[in-house]
Amino acid sequence: MAKEKHDMELRPNPRTGRYRLISANWKMNLNHLEAIQATQKLSFALRPADYSYTEISIHPPFTDLRPLQLLIDSDRMRFSLGAQNCHFEPNGAYTGEVSAPMLSRLNVSYVIVGHSERRQYFFETDEVVRAKVEAVFRSQMTPIICVGESFDERQRGETETKLRAQVDSAVSFLAPELAERCVVAYEPIWAIGSGVSAKAEDAQQGAVTIRTVFESLWGKAVASKVRIQYGGSVNPTNAADFMQLDDVDGLLVGTAALDPESFARIIQA
Repeated sequence: MAKEKHDMELRPNPRTGRYRLISANWKMNLNHLEAIQATQKLSFALRPADYSYTEISIHPPFTDLRPLQLLIDSDRMRFSLGAQNCHFEPNGAYTGEVSAPMLSRLNVSYVIVGHSERRQYFFETDEVVRAKVEAVFRSQMTPIICVGESFDERQRGETETKLRAQVDSAVSFLAPELAERCVVAYEPIWAIGSGVSAKAEDAQQGAVTIRTVFESLWGKAVASKVRIQYGGSVNPTNAADFMQLDDVDGLLVGTAALDPESFARIIQA
């Protein structure tokens, strides 16, 4: 028993000193019964050593959060609970919205902010993303800040400019002690749900660009602590290629995370 407990202790990446984070973004899928079943299957599919390699966060729809909180707590599962979005105000006349304090009371640890689908379909601006980052930190949670370029922007050679602008807008107002806690997900828009992932060198360059923004604002000490994920058509075949990169500390997985066995294989890859 003592050995198993030791094997499950989360360990930092020996090359970087940062703790890895692999996140499942279920988007608008799985009702609360399906969510419970999927989480149980994922727990059964993972080995004790998997939990020492990476922190695992699950981001279900809002309606699934309370059932999964109870399941994770009662069964003492080693998952962190995450949300996919929040409003930037703590309360008010915002029909249909959910605030950061509400999520915090459900023991949510991470909140995805500024996903490209929120920016595209719900017209979220950089200013809105910035306000949400502030709201998440105010409620003692950690934002996973999504940034990425479109296919046209990539073709025009604007990837670095786009990433720098999005990251700077989202984090430049933070105090250093909050900045170093940020998680930033590099999600090239052209790769999300397309089945075509970025090449490993593209993901590394995107991560370097993101880390450089933090370094320019607060120095190397802060930048070295920021965790950067890659997201965009991640699957069990390519997951290891991204996780071996020097500046990629985790993955934000969409479609492949809906299948517990597939997501477990991504973690184990």
